[in-house]
Amino acid sequence: MAAGTESDPWRLRTAPGSSEYTMRVDDAAEPHELVCQVGSTTLRYDLRAIDDLHAWLLDADDWVPLGAADEKKEATAGTVEAWGRSESNPVGGWYGLRKGYRGRFGMYLPPLLEELGLAELTHEPRDNSVRGLPRP
Repeated sequence: MAAGTESDPWRLRTAPGSSEYTMRVDDAAEPHELVCQVGSTTLRYDLRAIDDLHAWLLDADDWVPLGAADEKKEATAGTVEAWGRSESNPVGGWYGLRKGYRGRFGMYLPPLLEELGLAELTHEPRDNSVRGLPRP
């Protein structure tokens, strides 16, 4: 498995397998960030999203729809996307850090959790779900 660094990023695919992207940790940023590179677009998420999302999925104890949506679109209630921007999550709002690019949490974070062995994803053409797994 990749180290998740700038020189050895995680190489991931969205749940349907339709898009490739990379993620890495930026330890120099404060707070530490996950840098998600999708083509020429860079998205940034608070690094604690990994542990917080994993804990939330374990608490859900069931499959949760991904519900990926752009920042300007309303997220469907009960989805990973809605939780990633909810005032009731541990950071009190958006895990996305780059204004205008804070959405798509439900698209890009779950495949990383799967890569890390923290979650299981469905891989259908549409309407995918995720569930948390105990730490390996």
